[in-house]
Amino acid sequence: MAKLEVADAISRAQTYPHAVLAYVGPDGYPVNIAVDFTGSATGAVVDVGALDPDLRPADGQEVELTFSHIRPQPGVGYDERRYVNLWGPATPTGAGLRVAVRRASGWDEADTPFFEYAERGVPAGRDYLDELGARPRLSGLWTVFLATRLPFLTATVIPVGLGGVVAARDGAFHTLWFVLALVAAIAVHLGLNMANDLFDDANGADAANVTPTPFSGGSRVLQYGLVTRRAMVTGCATLYAVAVGLGLFLAAERGWGLLWIGAVGIVLSLAYSAPPLRLVHRGLGEPVTALGFGPVMALGAYFACTGRWSWQPVLASLPVALLIALVLYVNQIPDRAGDAASGKRTLIVRFSAAQVQTGYAVTVVGAFVCIVAEVVAGVTPAWTLLALATLPLAWRVWNGLRAHYGDPYALMPTMQSNILLHLLTGLLFVLGYVIAVVS
Repeated sequence: MAKLEVADAISRAQTYPHAVLAYVGPDGYPVNIAVDFTGSATGAVVDVGALDPDLRPADGQEVELTFSHIRPQPGVGYDERRYVNLWGPATPTGAGLRVAVRRASGWDEADTPFFEYAERGVPAGRDYLDELGARPRLSGLWTVFLATRLPFLTATVIPVGLGGVVAARDGAFHTLWFVLALVAAIAVHLGLNMANDLFDDANGADAANVTPTPFSGGSRVLQYGLVTRRAMVTGCATLYAVAVGLGLFLAAERGWGLLWIGAVGIVLSLAYSAPPLRLVHRGLGEPVTALGFGPVMALGAYFACTGRWSWQPVLASLPVALLIALVLYVNQIPDRAGDAASGKRTLIVRFSAAQVQTGYAVTVVGAFVCIVAEVVAGVTPAWTLLALATLPLAWRVWNGLRAHYGDPYALMPTMQSNILLHLLTGLLFVLGYVIAVVS
């Protein structure tokens, strides 16, 4: 809760008819009693009562008064949560109690959303656990799920799958090499996710971010004490080692040109957030993401299957490259305050709200224009026009950006829709190739 001026806190408290009185009883156990609040307040003094004589605190004893409001939402939960806490010494007054308020705090969901309120309490929670000598624990599988951000692997599956179907259209698809290329790409992606968390933790970007969502703000496993930095470094290094090992094997078997593609992918993944380049800090996160999760992965999968270079997978990957860049772009919106505070000057930090929305509209239109233009130019099969079916979803995302840009939690459905836009468009694009191959 935020610290409040005593006068402000008492003014807020007067809007509530009831309070909970709390103090430490003579036996050392806490005592909590629901009491009527008369609403009278003179300066920094409030009156409550009446109280059972046996349940009164000692004269001059420190007590706490909690005033609260909450509205149940059937089938949803609660909203309109508001709290005011007053602390000070108590003096019996007839059947009641007079509290001389010395300090106060409070929280209003209208001012600070619940998730942000909970996030702001994380440092205090960790300090408390440190005092106890304890730490939060999750199952191993769930910890890996969070630390690696597994759900974001759709960003890898789509371009690698696209490289595979372009190879199939050229009559050169090979299941084993494709699967190995996919595993290597997944290892790089998961290693990148962990590396990004490590560097954002080191530079303070994640600690400064008090509005994380399931789609933004990193995995938070370091901030919540779920994983040690040493474990994250070990996991990250292991994943990159797997990727490098598979890359060397594939290059030896399919052609050393593949080594250069893999090297570019790994360098981009590290340069994204690692010093000295830290490209995302320079507003280059979106181009790097588009290149890595577009042409690089699609060409790598194609080369693994065919053993040769081609511009076909590079050109075919352009629409999904633009859409995955937009996933990063939109997901950075809730992070903008924390990023700005830590010197991480992403495009979202550099642009105004209107510029961000215009940038999204221009880029998403560009992605769909690419789909049509490539069919007209004969680069991709006509069946890939199936991907245009997701245009209404793009419209929904754009409207969501305009309506909820300033509210990270109201923006969450928009971020989810934007991820689906990339996934569904990519799947339909791949399906268009599959139909072209089998027909």
